[in-house]
Amino acid sequence: MGWDISYHPISEEQIIERYFNVLDDKTLITELSIKYNIKEFYTNKYEELIDIALVTTPEDVFDKTHGYYIAAVQGFFEKYFYVRGSAISFLEDKHLSKYTKNWQDILPKEKLTNEVHNQILENYSSGKFIPPEKVMQLIDDYDTNEVLQKEINALFSHDRIAIFFKALFYAHEKGLGLLEATEIVEPNPMNLNSSVCYSNLFNCDPEGALLYRDAARKQFAEIEKKENLDSGTIASSAKYEVINSEVSKQKKKKSIWKRLFNK
Repeated sequence: MGWDISYHPISEEQIIERYFNVLDDKTLITELSIKYNIKEFYTNKYEELIDIALVTTPEDVFDKTHGYYIAAVQGFFEKYFYVRGSAISFLEDKHLSKYTKNWQDILPKEKLTNEVHNQILENYSSGKFIPPEKVMQLIDDYDTNEVLQKEINALFSHDRIAIFFKALFYAHEKGLGLLEATEIVEPNPMNLNSSVCYSNLFNCDPEGALLYRDAARKQFAEIEKKENLDSGTIASSAKYEVINSEVSKQKKKKSIWKRLFNK
């Protein structure tokens, strides 16, 4: 199914305030929703997500449970950024670790599960976390370190680099870190209006999804030309599926992509 990556500006304090404190006291959802002007629809969605999070056990993988839910919850509060197929978790060069911070260094042991990877290993999970003090360092080093620049450019190819840096600069301006996650939002490139989001889609910067759609259209057109197919054949016959059945049971607002992108 590929990778639908999102980058979520967030601080360590917000991780505690908006997620772990709420796990201990669900009544805080109402208080936080009022404080941060979260609409009723998303307040309900927030509560549903916390209900799912509350069944997490010590045997679960942290990145696929708490880490993923933290990213989704933050999407109710803050703007986030989508990139198709590119994640710093995919970079094998270990020198990038100096820009990231592990969950074990953020949270007390009792809030962790027994298995924590601190990166994306499969779909529907959190990935790397760049703390606030490292966001600007990564931006600066990108300009001066040719090896780092080459690696990041290769990873975020085809104009995706602009979106990644858009996320970095936004986080820096807000004094926040950046949490990576996968499948918080799943754009359908054949029809963005039929896409799926487990957070607040209105807080998702649209540039990445539009870039993905345009790239998919170009690929479809090239295949159709090569195979002598009529234009639009692939898009009209392609099947779009969502595999995360547990989360997809949550309510979804119809036509949200159409309203967001006006496309």
